[in-house]
Amino acid sequence: MKHEWLYGRQAVREALRANRRRFFRLVLAAENRPKAVLEEIHDLASRANLRVELCRRGDLGWLPGGHQGVGLECSPYPYVRPAEILSPPGEAGEPPCLLILDQLQDPQNLGTLLRTADAVGVCGILIPPRRSVGVTSAVSNASAGAAEHLRIAQANLAQSIVRLKEQGLWILALESGPEAEDIEDVDFSGPIALVVGNESQGLRSLVREESDRRIRIPMRGHVDSLNAGVAGSLALYAVWHAREGASRRGGRASP
Repeated sequence: MKHEWLYGRQAVREALRANRRRFFRLVLAAENRPKAVLEEIHDLASRANLRVELCRRGDLGWLPGGHQGVGLECSPYPYVRPAEILSPPGEAGEPPCLLILDQLQDPQNLGTLLRTADAVGVCGILIPPRRSVGVTSAVSNASAGAAEHLRIAQANLAQSIVRLKEQGLWILALESGPEAEDIEDVDFSGPIALVVGNESQGLRSLVREESDRRIRIPMRGHVDSLNAGVAGSLALYAVWHAREGASRRGGRASP
């Protein structure tokens, strides 16, 4: 079995909390000052019967920058099968909200989107198996460990979108073109999948063509675009906010 190293206090703690990987070794810098997160990591490691090694911070130079004196040797990220991303459903029977990421390249953008997806209750995420950043240690770190709790599947996106539409999901592609609808005019109350494109090329034609609607985030500043991580996060919060508002009103979001 392949091994990899997670690093950073949040990523390591959330991996141990999620308990979805196999764990082999935990290394901690002896100079670490006592903090609640470190105490929790110790407690989780103890419960998992995980070997803990104390060493000098200077001896952890082989870990990436930002390791915060914490490293966890573990199995690779546990992707799920595409069929699993719709299970379990949203809270209290809420219609599912999926996130589809079309060939993102930047680990920071992916980490940002995964952190937001966890915050707003996205039930599953689809990424392509090739020409895309996967859930690496850097991505888990950038997501503050949120990736460890999410259901993420790798699959052909165009084919997956067709199957999701057959299951009743409405596919909404995030774009900035003039043909796109303003995001506040869209009804998010039903089962949906939000599609976010590549940082430089946007959505591939096959993915775009299979989408039901295109939506944009209106802007009033001098810069007319947002990076994928920010744009996707804003869109996810717009979905969450619309659904929360509809729930408080006891009805559907306004179309």
